[in-house]
Amino acid sequence: MLAYVIRRLVLAVSVAITVMALAFILTRLSGDLALSIAGPSASAQDVELVRKAYGLDQPLLVQFFKWLRNAAVGDFGESYFFKDKVASLIRGRMPVTLTLAMVGLGLALTIALPLGILAAVREGTWVDRCVTGIAIVGQAIPSFWFGLILMIVLGLMLGWLPISGTGTWQHYVMPGTVLAFTAVPALLRLTRSGMIEAMSSDYIRTARAKGLSRTAIILKHALRNAAIPVVSIAAVQLGFMLGGSIVIETVFALHGIGFLAWESIGKNDFPVVQAIVLILSLTYIVLTLLADLLNAVLDPRLRAT
Repeated sequence: MLAYVIRRLVLAVSVAITVMALAFILTRLSGDLALSIAGPSASAQDVELVRKAYGLDQPLLVQFFKWLRNAAVGDFGESYFFKDKVASLIRGRMPVTLTLAMVGLGLALTIALPLGILAAVREGTWVDRCVTGIAIVGQAIPSFWFGLILMIVLGLMLGWLPISGTGTWQHYVMPGTVLAFTAVPALLRLTRSGMIEAMSSDYIRTARAKGLSRTAIILKHALRNAAIPVVSIAAVQLGFMLGGSIVIETVFALHGIGFLAWESIGKNDFPVVQAIVLILSLTYIVLTLLADLLNAVLDPRLRAT
């Protein structure tokens, strides 16, 4: 187990370093940062003064290692537009995005797991076809369109839920539902296929021969093995929700880090964009690593890979 953990940690660190380098390089390739800060009407002398003030006149390698050293201690610099520490901006917006992502993942698992199990045990019936149809529809509907429909129906026409803001738990119902709806198809299909494969295994036939109840066979034996790929895809979906929340946060005017990224891109606020890309990428890497470790606990055979 220790060797497996070390291999996964080395891989995670390698990916993290690669992501840091890409996040730094891509912002530099987007244009002259000094000109973006000074503004299009600034003189050449003003641009040079800005370049020196922000250290942009130094070699790229020096700038990268300086940024890397500061980022390692949580210092991402100062926002060009908001005139505040980038770390403070992200820290203030992160709870909204985390809450939204957890609500979305919780709803997705609550919907996908029971439906996937139901479709598997009723394979080939109308129930299975209906559940598969739900997955197809969920995959085809754009998230922003679904969000707008919910806003019109539940918010404007019926007045059941608020359409923007983060004041109460009700503000997270519609955006959380939209996020969940985008994750349900993958989780549902994977649960269904995993349960079908597990239910046809030898150990399930042995459990039936021992006289175990159908409920015990499904929940205690089949689901344990079928859950291994679901754990991995759930971690991936949570990472997608954190990174893809920019669309949902913009539609519902939720001031999380996704909305902050949208604002920063529009204002050419590169330190904020760079920091958000880095943080979301590292979060995705950590989630994937934790999913690998949890899968190794559920299935000891993976530790030999």
